[in-house]
Amino acid sequence: MTPPGPDDAALLRAAAERLERLAARTTRGDWRAGGLLASRPEVIAHAPDGGTEHVAEARAGTGAWITALSPAVAAPLAAWLREASGTAMPPPPAVALARVLLERLPGADLSPS
Repeated sequence: MTPPGPDDAALLRAAAERLERLAARTTRGDWRAGGLLASRPEVIAHAPDGGTEHVAEARAGTGAWITALSPAVAAPLAAWLREASGTAMPPPPAVALARVLLERLPGADLSPS
């Protein structure tokens, strides 16, 4: 692993800003799998007002989000969470992210041991 450089802070800020901008133009709501067929689940966005929208019907707003957070993100994200867990005081954003992930990731076996 290369040591942090002077441009790393700018890189982190740019990534955060892009992620926030993308989220702002993506289909809003709490996305959950649903539908009648287990072999063809639908992703449904549940809005705070109780409304729902099928994410597939809003492809223009969701395609970039889905590709940005593809499985390619898992390895560096998991590495960051592991690194944060090894500190005496894990950064609050890492803990918050871990909580959100554990609420959303499938499988009861994913709880911390």
